[in-house]
This record gives sequence, structure tokens and C-alpha cells, in this order.
Amino acid sequence: MSLDNNNLDGSVPSDVWRNIDFSGNRSLILDFQNNALTNLSNPLTPPANVTIMLSGNPVCQSQNQLNIAQYCQSAPEVNPGGGSIDNSTLCAPCATDLPLESVLKAPNPCSCGVPLYVDYRLKSPGFWDFVPYEAQFQEYLSSGLFLNSYQLEVTTFMWEEGPRLKMTLKLFPNNTILFNSGEVQRLRYMFTGWLIADSDIFGPYELINFDPGWYEKVLQRGTKKSLSTGAIVGIVIAAFAAAAVLSSLITLILLRRRSRQFSKKRTAKRIPMKIDGVKDFTFEELSNCTNDFSESALIGQGGYGKVYRGVLADGKVAAIKRAQEGSLQGSREFFTEIELLSRLHHRNLVSLLGYCDEEDEQMLVYEYMPNGTLRDHLSAKARESPSFPMRLRIALGSSRGILYLHTEADPPIFHRDIKASNILLDAKFVAKVADFGLSRLAPLPDTEGSAPGHVSTVVKGTPGYLDPEYFLTHKLTDKSDVYSLGVVFLELLTGMQPISHGKNLVREVVAANQSGMILSVVDLRMGALPGECVERFAALGLRCCRDETDARPSMAEVVRELEAIWQMTPDTDGVPSESVAMDPTHTPASSSTATGSRMGHDQYDMSTSDVSGSNLLSGVVPSINPR
Repeated sequence: MSLDNNNLDGSVPSDVWRNIDFSGNRSLILDFQNNALTNLSNPLTPPANVTIMLSGNPVCQSQNQLNIAQYCQSAPEVNPGGGSIDNSTLCAPCATDLPLESVLKAPNPCSCGVPLYVDYRLKSPGFWDFVPYEAQFQEYLSSGLFLNSYQLEVTTFMWEEGPRLKMTLKLFPNNTILFNSGEVQRLRYMFTGWLIADSDIFGPYELINFDPGWYEKVLQRGTKKSLSTGAIVGIVIAAFAAAAVLSSLITLILLRRRSRQFSKKRTAKRIPMKIDGVKDFTFEELSNCTNDFSESALIGQGGYGKVYRGVLADGKVAAIKRAQEGSLQGSREFFTEIELLSRLHHRNLVSLLGYCDEEDEQMLVYEYMPNGTLRDHLSAKARESPSFPMRLRIALGSSRGILYLHTEADPPIFHRDIKASNILLDAKFVAKVADFGLSRLAPLPDTEGSAPGHVSTVVKGTPGYLDPEYFLTHKLTDKSDVYSLGVVFLELLTGMQPISHGKNLVREVVAANQSGMILSVVDLRMGALPGECVERFAALGLRCCRDETDARPSMAEVVRELEAIWQMTPDTDGVPSESVAMDPTHTPASSSTATGSRMGHDQYDMSTSDVSGSNLLSGVVPSINPR
């Protein structure tokens, strides 16, 4: 039944085949391709001889969630007489004396081979929909295994919590029906020895199972063969040589480590550094204030290292970021970063208090944020969720901090890793942008005063927040930060994470908006909402998350629109206050860094505001002059 290209809408029927007799070799093909079907009337459970084709319909945007990926793939061409035009119908069946299977993509369409089976998992893929990346994945993995792309087939795949992607692979021999035992051993060693290079797109992988299947008996025969005398002698000589090389390497590493420690202490003494407003702490001072970096003082951990809570000698509470071994920089680069951070002064940026560069250690000391991260308060585990006005204040404060980095920092900075867990909340729930570990300086103007619009760089950041154009072109711009901040806005609106259980937050909100159901994705924990304000905030978040860089607003436009939304929000007096009345008896339930109070729905004190709603750069410390 061919109903393709008819602009049909509504739900995919799930009972067309109910009263059809499929005795003998009768089959049914339902071709619904390239229509406007948006949902399923019921889960699709057709018999084996019923073929359903749904590619080109909006319902395929949710194919992983609805478990219909097999129906959304591009289907073979259907001929007028029914059935598909497939070269395999012209081929004789594979022989039955061996467990042969058809090699579907082989240059010779009638090829057969005995496959190897591999269960494989992508631990942290940089995408949420595998189908558009399947051909690229087959090319990546087959080249990593030194196979032709047609020798590798993805038979099944399934998203798991993480999100992680589990799949089953078949590996076929090249232009023959069987692998030789040496090739089987080579492929097994490639997987078990982690010799396949990681990919920026597909991320790290893990081998779940390597099943040689029919080849198991071939491998067993190979292992039973006794080694020759020459082979034994060769193995012994190789073992002695390997031991000598290993011993030399260990000695070299120990000598270099001692040399680096000595050089580091000498360098620290050779480069005295005095930066106004930033204290040079000794290792002993920071060790004392964290109880020798005890586990009880540990409040966070990331790629850079560990973060500890400490009480300085003057009684001030601080967050101490201690670099791990692999994150250490050279002293000159470390001091360059400190000098840059020391020039950033804004009420919506976490302030640098000091540093330590001795005893083979590099530490940065920041002001302590007792109310943890924005992600903590949006989590389903949070005891009380912030109200809409509070979320709007956090969005506005974060935006002002990013605007300062783009336009008032000297030199300007692209943050490159804006996310809910990098937006911290102080004792009064003022939002402060943190973690400049991945930030990059904006391009400097040329001799004629004009600056390029981007920095070419290796893609870094957090999946779900990455600007798609930056991901594809490696060109980092100010609009890359705008995209990431837009994802944070959608988190504030919905309470959902950017990627969860295979669902992408931006796509979910875009789909709801296109169907006129934007309020259906709003976080119900916020209680009663001002509808027009919520819709304008959602529209702003979606504008920030557009795929095309030029279609996104600038940070100045983002701040201006947030201030306009704030002024029309009920019970805010039209002015975004930076002071909130607190109940000191509550603490955030899910934050490892929070020791202060919780935010509520009716805890606003607007009488102490000193922030002008029309000043885009409100919040800049007066002692810092604009460039």
C-alpha cells in the first residue's frame, strides 16, 4: 500500500494488518514516507512479513524515544508490483554447510561470509540521535580496525542511561567467506587492547563482548599447537629486552620527576609575582585551612582537579581549586592566567582571591559560593525549586557576567563552557559565572582596527551545551557562548537537563513550540506563572539556540530582552534586585558545595535594590573603567 508524498497528518495507524491473512509467502508493505505524521496511535508491533516505511515524517524526530528507528531508516525502492527492488533477490541463498550470512554492502551483492560478533558501547557520544551518524561511525570504526567499510555492519543499537549507546556489530571477511585465524586474533587484540583511537564525535568506547562464534574452534586449534624451540628462545630474549627497556623508562621518569620538582621550586623563586588584590598563599597556609586537604573539606571535583572548602587566616571562607598532576601548567603560563583572572571584576563573576605555586602544586583560591550551583537547585532532588522570578534573576545575572566578559574585559574573553553547573549562587542567591578553565581570548584587532569574528580552536566544552556551528567548523565566536547560555535558559524554563535518556532539551522545546504547546514543557514546580513573561523567556532561549550563528542575538540584546521581561513580571517592582531575604535554617539538599540557605517562592526583598534596569553593564565594580 503506497501512500507516500500525500501530506497525510495525524497518527500512524497500528492495526492495518489485523484482519489480513498472511498464510504462505504473503507480505504487506505500508509506505507512509514523506508525509506529516506526528505520532503513533499505539505502539507498532507488526508481524515479521509486514514492512512499515516512515522516513520523512515528523514522528521520526522522536524515533529513539518511540522505539521506531527501524521504520525511519531510508527504505529500499518499492516497485509497482509490490515488494522491493533489492539485488539480493537475484542471488542464490548462502550455502548452509557453514553459518554464512549475506554481506549486504559488499561490492559483489551476492557475497556471503561467516561473521564475527562484537558487543560494543559508546560511553560518552557527542550526539543524541545515532541514525544521522551511523554511516560516519561505520567509516570511523572500520578504518580504525583497518577494514573496508562494507566489512562492518551495525545490526542493533540501543540508548542506555548516561546517555550511553550500546550496539551489536558484525565483522565480515574481505572478499572471502572466512577470516583466517591470524585475522581473528588481530581483530580481538584491537578491541581488547584499546587500540582504536577515540573520536571527538563518538568519544571513548568499551568492549562488552567479543564473540568469535564459529571461529572459536579455529582459535582453540591454534592454541593447542606447541611452540618451536626457536619461538621459545625468541620469547625469552624479547622478555629480557622488554624488562631492560621498562627498567630504563622507570629510571628516566623518576629522574625527570625529581628534576621537574627541583626546577619548579627554583622557578617559583625566580619569578616573583605581585598582583594587586590577589594574595600569594604558601602551601602551608592552604594546607592548614583545609585540614591538610582532608576528604571532609572536599566540595567538588572536575577535570582540572579537586575543590576544597577552607577558612583563611582572616576568617574568610574560600574555595581552593587544586590542580591534579596532569593539569599542571608551566609557571609562566600559570601566572599569565592569574594576571588575566585578576582583571575580571564584576558582581556576576566569581572573584579570584589568590593562588599558590610551590611544592610542585598549583592552586587557585576563589570566593566561596555557599548555595552551590544552579544545577543543584534545578535537580529533581532539590527540596524546594526556585520560582520563575528567581530563575529570571539568575538568568539576568549570568547574562550580565557573560556580557562583561565579551565587551568590558581587557582583553575580551569567550567562556567556552557555560552550563548550569558553572553558574554558582552566593549567600544571597546572586548568580556568578565560574570556571574559566576552557576560556579563550577573543581575537585582537588588526592594524586597521577590525577584528576577526572567531577564534579557530580545538572543540572543547560539554555535550548538550555545544554550539553546533562551533562543533562543525571549530570556529569559536561570542555567539557560541550565546548558544550555551540559551541552553541554560531552557533548563531554567523546564528544569530538565540538556541531554537525558537520549532526549535533547533543545529539540524537545523546539518541537513543543512548533506545535503551539510551549507551556507543556514548563517546570510545574514554579507554581503560578505569568504566561506572557514565560513565553517571551522561552522565545529568547530558542533564539539563542538557533543553529545559524547570525540568527542568534548578541549578549547585549539578550540582557536588554531579559530586563524588559523582568520589568513586566508581576511582583518584581520592575527592578532586578541583588538582595534576597533568607531563611538561614534551610540548606540545599543536593549540592555538595552548599551550606547556606534555600531559595523560595515568596522570599524576595526588593527594597534594597541598587541595580538599574536600563544599564546593560550594571554590576561593574566602579574602580574598573570601561575600555
